[in-house]
Amino acid sequence: MADELGHVRQMWHLLEPLHAVFYYAPEVSEEAAALGYATDERWPGYFAWRASPLGAADADRVAAVFHSFSPAMVGVHIPAGWSVAAPEAVLAARTRAVGRAYRTLFGDRVEGAEVAEAASLARRAAEAADVTGRPLAAANAALPWPEEPHLVLWQAATVLREHRGDGHVAALVAAGLDPVESLVSFAAVGAAPPAVFASRGWSTAEWEAARSRLAARGLVDGDGVATQDGRALRAEVERRTDEAAAGPWAALGTDGRERLVELLGPLWLEAIGSGLLPSETTLGIGKV
Repeated sequence: MADELGHVRQMWHLLEPLHAVFYYAPEVSEEAAALGYATDERWPGYFAWRASPLGAADADRVAAVFHSFSPAMVGVHIPAGWSVAAPEAVLAARTRAVGRAYRTLFGDRVEGAEVAEAASLARRAAEAADVTGRPLAAANAALPWPEEPHLVLWQAATVLREHRGDGHVAALVAAGLDPVESLVSFAAVGAAPPAVFASRGWSTAEWEAARSRLAARGLVDGDGVATQDGRALRAEVERRTDEAAAGPWAALGTDGRERLVELLGPLWLEAIGSGLLPSETTLGIGKV
């Protein structure tokens, strides 16, 4: 099964940096500041950018669909962010920001035939994604498609990564892992050091309480390291996540997917080599 789903993981690894670079690009920070968001840290803009497809959602809804963030942290930024700029204005600025960031990152390539072809293939995959029960994927999929290919590429990457993310949340829930337990168990298998997960806003007491709950289930040892059962549970979560993310790639077909891999390679290298993305993230790419 792992071999059969390897291409699903490969597509995530290729597309995630092309989506995530948005949150670190200076052009995006400039657009956030122009809207009125504080930019001394990235979170005011982050919550607005990512939640804006949901409309003026309240903190409970955003915390639920984002899943890994502390509700207290979400509550600092939502719904206060909508008093800075309405979701419609945030979405318009998001498109401008993507355009500026991608032009800086990829230069003249954004006008080229290969980006246009990659955008077309990625859009086909995104439009094939079943967004039933997937709130963030559905919200992004409902947005109108932009005309410029590089904007289409980012929007498709966003639909696909949120489609995968929604499926991942469902797998975590099925495994009986609440939001903070999801992070503690991921750190326990070596996805990233616990300090990296501090960005999600959970207190030390909340983290330790979650670790104690996992220890009571036999999923971590006294040092917070995953037991054999804990590793097996996380492996099952990742397998279910890959299975749930497979539909768009099956619809694209082997030839289309392999061509998209070929086209995304140089763009992936540019994104990784830009220095914008952190060396360690909460996603555990390349670690699990």
